Amino acid sequence: MKLNLSEKEQLPGPFEQSISSKLSDALQPEHLEVLNESHMHKVAPGSETHFRVVVVSERFRGESRVGRHRMINALLNEELSQGVHALAIETYVSEQWQAREEKRQQSPKCRGGSN
Repeated sequence: MKLNLSEKEQLPGPFEQSISSKLSDALQPEHLEVLNESHMHKVAPGSETHFRVVVVSERFRGESRVGRHRMINALLNEELSQGVHALAIETYVSEQWQAREEKRQQSPKCRGGSN
């Protein structure tokens, strides 16, 4: 069986797998997204140079945004020194994540329309 995947839908590469594994093990997140955004940049197909991580973890409670980012950067030091060029980081504790999701799911009120 041949898989036809677009660049966005490629199977996780070694960096993506490593990032996911390290963040899962260390932060025990209730939600984790590791997104390879390399396809959005001028890099070779299949590259693993640009990532976005979204992490919801109680380990962030009491930490500042900078402290949370430092935690993640320390966990991923190896990947950042071996080819990951850019890392966008979103961190939340459960209440912050819930509030964000509630805002995102609300549709705007109808202001009428043309018939």
